[in-house]
Formats: sequence, structure tokens, C-alpha cells
Amino acid sequence: LVVLGCSAAPETEFERTLRIAKTGDAVAQYNLGLMYYDGTGVPQDHVEAVKWFRMAAEQGNADAQNILGVMYSSGTGVPQDHVEAYAWWSVAAAGGDADAAKYRDIVKESLSGSQLAQGQRRATELFEKHGSK
Repeated sequence: LVVLGCSAAPETEFERTLRIAKTGDAVAQYNLGLMYYDGTGVPQDHVEAVKWFRMAAEQGNADAQNILGVMYSSGTGVPQDHVEAYAWWSVAAAGGDADAAKYRDIVKESLSGSQLAQGQRRATELFEKHGSK
């Protein structure tokens, strides 16, 4: 007599990425953020995307730092904040992200002197805590 076990359905790409992201893997966290951002394999949720991008960014993932800049600049999933966008783009640019450097320089033109100083202080704080890898 052979008893057939009930096998679970194969893990989806989203489930696999979520499982790895929960272990603290910054690349998986970034990829999970993209899935939520685009709605790939999961309903689109920009707030949840920010959560995962931030986790990756705080581990020095320059791609996640760049996209946080984009999200703060446009107000996608977070309140629009050009100073915060400038700061995240500065950190990503320090890690070699050329797009982040361009975006930072563009948003810089719209900041007042005091906002720029605030953005530079925030960028220094972020870089010292999270750097870029």
C-alpha cells in the first residue's frame, strides 16, 4: 500500500523572495520592494515597497537608496520631501550610482539654502549610519 502525501504547491517567486528578504538579505529586500512597487506577483503597494526598500537601503544597497530618493521626490508611498530625496540620492551617489548623482543635482536646484544645508546634514547622517555598498 502506497500512501501519497499531500505536497504543498511550489513556492512562487514572491514567496521565495519574501522568505529570503526576511532573513535580512538586502538584495532580496530590494527585489521585494520592486515587486510591491510594480505589483509583480502581489498587489501594488507603494507603502510596503518603501518598507522593503528602506531595509535594503539601511544595509547600504545603493539601488534601494536611489529608489527611496525617487519615492521621496515624487511622494510615492511617502509624503513628498525633496530634502529627504536629496539625502538618499547623495548616499546612493557616494556609492557610485550615477543616476542618483544626476537626480540629486537636479533636485538641488529646487532647494533653498537652508533646505540644502538640511539635506547635506541628513545625507551625512544616513551615510555614517548606512553607507553605500
